[in-house]
Amino acid sequence: MVDLDDVQIYKRLDPENMLEHLHGLPRQCRAAWRKANDFKLPEDYAEIDKVVVLGMGGSAIGGDLVRSLLSSESQPIIFINRDYDLPAFVDERTLVIASSYSGNTEETLSAFSQALKSKCKKLAMTTGGKLKSLAEDAKVPVFIIDYVAQPRATVHYSFMALVAFLQKLTPVKTQMFDKLGRKPDIQIEEMIKDLEKLLRELKETVPASSNRAKQLSAKLQGKIAVIYGAGTLSEVARRWKTQINENSKSWAFYEVFSELNHNAVVGYQFPTELASQIYVVLLRCPSLHPRILTRYQVTSEILKQSGISHETINSQGSSQLSHMMSLVYLGDWVSYYLAILNETDPTPVKAIDYLKKRLSQSK
Repeated sequence: MVDLDDVQIYKRLDPENMLEHLHGLPRQCRAAWRKANDFKLPEDYAEIDKVVVLGMGGSAIGGDLVRSLLSSESQPIIFINRDYDLPAFVDERTLVIASSYSGNTEETLSAFSQALKSKCKKLAMTTGGKLKSLAEDAKVPVFIIDYVAQPRATVHYSFMALVAFLQKLTPVKTQMFDKLGRKPDIQIEEMIKDLEKLLRELKETVPASSNRAKQLSAKLQGKIAVIYGAGTLSEVARRWKTQINENSKSWAFYEVFSELNHNAVVGYQFPTELASQIYVVLLRCPSLHPRILTRYQVTSEILKQSGISHETINSQGSSQLSHMMSLVYLGDWVSYYLAILNETDPTPVKAIDYLKKRLSQSK
């Protein structure tokens, strides 16, 4: 049996040092924010009413989180495109942001190639690859990601850079940051300090007896994880699901309030043998709609009545940014510890590598 308090186990099971990226996330958030703030966008990019983020997997999650952050606002419309084709509504008032860590994601390249034929504004975010070449040839601004990691471990770039870019655009800047009446830099630094506090609470040297991430990973071991979220936490639930898939190499799913109350709660009954194999995590923050918070409570009651193990995890911090990122960070740690409990290296994604190889052979 794996002992998560034995620090030597991480050296054996994590040879590519995913742990280092977990430790560095708060610091890298600050670095990504500063770099993106220094990046110059053409002046006419402020004349937009829609943003389309092209991306897949870890390169798309930043767009998901930003969309959730602005979900209660009227503009601009933010759309995440996980497809080969560009949405038909893209026009001259649309900013299309192609986000691909490798620069070789085929869905993103396909849609971006179509964007190049459009009058839309364009921006590329990548380390290089074909995306960088396409963008440079078309004289499209390219924001270079200079952090080496698996794409899912670069959420600080895929999220923080987008926040920095969008806050430069007048409609977004007014809505995203003025709610608390403080400058963006102040709110970002506050969020980073919240993440640094979490790091001190969740890192591998903190014993399981007082480490929430270790405790939750132990509860998820051998179970199918189902993550519930709502509002600004809807895409955080998606992040938990994908991190458990890729880091822990485990089955996981996610659902969103209040839609899940109109169908999923009825499905707890069958197959009866699954009730003992599922663990539901409900991600919650105080800023959610009061009726949604009530739905969390009633849903927990139904889960209990159905004999399904579950628990509610509350966000930390005082801002929407902190609520969102504190739970993202907790989920990253949970999925990492679950990988160690599963005695699997959290870094490689062999099934994805095989899929890409087979797809390249079929061209």
